Amino acid sequence: MNAPITILGAGSWGTALAVHWARAGRDVTLWTRRPAAAASMRHTRHNPRYLPDVALPAGVTVTSSLASAAEASSLWALAVPSQAMRALVRQLIPFLHPAVHLVSLAKGIENGTLCTMSQVIADVLGPAVDHRVSVCYGPSHAEEVALDQPTAVVVAAPHLDTAETIQARFMTDRLRVYVNTDVMGVEVGGSAKNVLAIAAGISDGVGYGDNAKAALVTRGLAEIKRLGLALGAKPATFAGLTGIGDLVVTCMSAHSRNRHLGEQIGRGHALASIVDRMDMVAEGVQTTVSLRDLAARHGIEMPITAAVYAVLFEGQAPEAMVDALMTRDAKRENWRPELLES
Repeated sequence: MNAPITILGAGSWGTALAVHWARAGRDVTLWTRRPAAAASMRHTRHNPRYLPDVALPAGVTVTSSLASAAEASSLWALAVPSQAMRALVRQLIPFLHPAVHLVSLAKGIENGTLCTMSQVIADVLGPAVDHRVSVCYGPSHAEEVALDQPTAVVVAAPHLDTAETIQARFMTDRLRVYVNTDVMGVEVGGSAKNVLAIAAGISDGVGYGDNAKAALVTRGLAEIKRLGLALGAKPATFAGLTGIGDLVVTCMSAHSRNRHLGEQIGRGHALASIVDRMDMVAEGVQTTVSLRDLAARHGIEMPITAAVYAVLFEGQAPEAMVDALMTRDAKRENWRPELLES
């Protein structure tokens, strides 16, 4: 289906999808909040800050007018960082109408409220839009999507027909879209994996090997699953693209900004200086705070998340992170095995 799409947020992910969908024949409106950036992108047909080597096809219209972007289509893909989602949705209220579908592309959990992105949207817009809200997650580095490398993602919505509507609008011959109705599982898995990627990067930066990283990834998935089940997610979701898939690509890939941040931490660099040097947002930093708070709220043991928090915010030495995890009390592999059966 080649109906137009509006992408709100011109970071690497929003830009990559705009490029990809325009090449596939969609008319795409790409919104950035900065007028100067919009003017530059219209003139040069490049986004120099995020994807400098990728040309914007003719099918991409760039604007800094939120009204123009909202009016350009009835499908709004929200690609701003998770901590900016609430403010953007509030700004969209005047342009909302019954035909609009909203899809969150942000991978994070809001600090303070501990809301997932679909919950943020519902909190701002109310239950009347529930059947028109979905989320899109999966192992999908922007750099590869912009080059039309084969990629698979998941669109999740409470109502299957909503997810299938977005599936038809998003899917191309290089972007395969699956559907799921387990919104909580998809959002928890696709957000929490960024925290595990920081842990994997710390391990790399310190100089530990593949054994340590495999342990972090595997045990990290176990603790993500524990939290997801406590929040009402379905166990099988964590074996899918937004569980194992998202976790593997984010923890292993050189494209991963969260793994890169962790690696720099592991090499002894300060968090503030690393963030200052990064053009793109590493969602895992703020998600670490939200996950730690969610775990405390629900009484869930998440030792890797707690260890990452201690390194990022409490001054724990990076090399002590894995050591502390390795010397914890002996455990069973399956936590509450009766809940882990899919």
